[in-house]
Amino acid sequence: MKLGLHSKTAIVTGAGRGIGLATVRALLEEGVRVLGAARTITPELAASGAVPVSADLTTPAGVAALVEAADAELGGVDLLVNNVGGGPDTGRLTGFLDTDDAQWAGYLDVNLYSTVRVTRAVLPGLLERRGAIVNVSSVNSRLPASGPVAYSAAKAALTALGKSLAEEFGPRGVRVNTVSPGVVRTAIWEDPEGFGGKVAQAAGVDHAAFLKGIPEAFRITTGRITEPQEVASLIVFLLSEAAANITGADYVVDGGTLKTV
Repeated sequence: MKLGLHSKTAIVTGAGRGIGLATVRALLEEGVRVLGAARTITPELAASGAVPVSADLTTPAGVAALVEAADAELGGVDLLVNNVGGGPDTGRLTGFLDTDDAQWAGYLDVNLYSTVRVTRAVLPGLLERRGAIVNVSSVNSRLPASGPVAYSAAKAALTALGKSLAEEFGPRGVRVNTVSPGVVRTAIWEDPEGFGGKVAQAAGVDHAAFLKGIPEAFRITTGRITEPQEVASLIVFLLSEAAANITGADYVVDGGTLKTV
C-alpha cells in the first residue's frame, strides 16, 4: 500500500518511549521528517533519527518552544500526533474521593490541555497544507471504571475534542482522528514502580504474574496485550493519503477488550 507520506513533516508528542517512540520510528520509515517532543529526551529518541525537542507541553512556554523548533527544523508541519498523556501520579491508585483539585488539574493538563495548546499553535499551518491530526486517547474513555477517574474523564474529553475539531476543520481540508488503545506493552504497565506495579501490589500478586494475567483479567479476546508498533501502524495509516476520507473517527486498538457495539 502506498501511503503517500514521503517528504511530509510531522510532530509527535510524548515521543520518548512507548507508542510515541514507535510512531516516530514508523513515520521515519515512510520518509517523513519528524520532530519528536518529550519532557525528557530518552536515548532511544535521540538515536531515532528524529529531531528531538525537550518541551513541557503543560506550559505555554513549552508549546512555544516546540513550534519554534518545528519552524526552524522542518519549515512547517503537515502532520500532528498528539500522543502525550498519563498523569501527575500514574504510580498511585486513587479513587474519586482521594483525587484532589491539584490531581484533577494535572490529569487535565497532560491529557487534554496539552493537546489543545499544541493543536491551536500548529493548526494554522496545517490548514495551509491541508494536513492531518491523530490524537491518542484511551479505551478508558469508554470504560471509565478501568482507571483513575480523572484520567478517564480527561481522555473522554480528548475523544470528544477530536470529533469537534474534525467537524470544524474538515471542510477546510484538515482531517482529525482519534486512536484509543487498551493495554499496551509500555513502561506504564511493565515498570514495577509504575501504574502496573502499583496495581499488582494492591492486588497482592507478583508483578510478573500480574502482567501475565492481564489478558484474562481484562478479557482481551486475542489473549495478549497490544504492542506499541501496532498502535503506531494505525496512526501512520490514518495520517496517510490511504485514509484520505476518514475523519472524525475513533479507532479502538485493544485486542477485543471493549465488548459493546
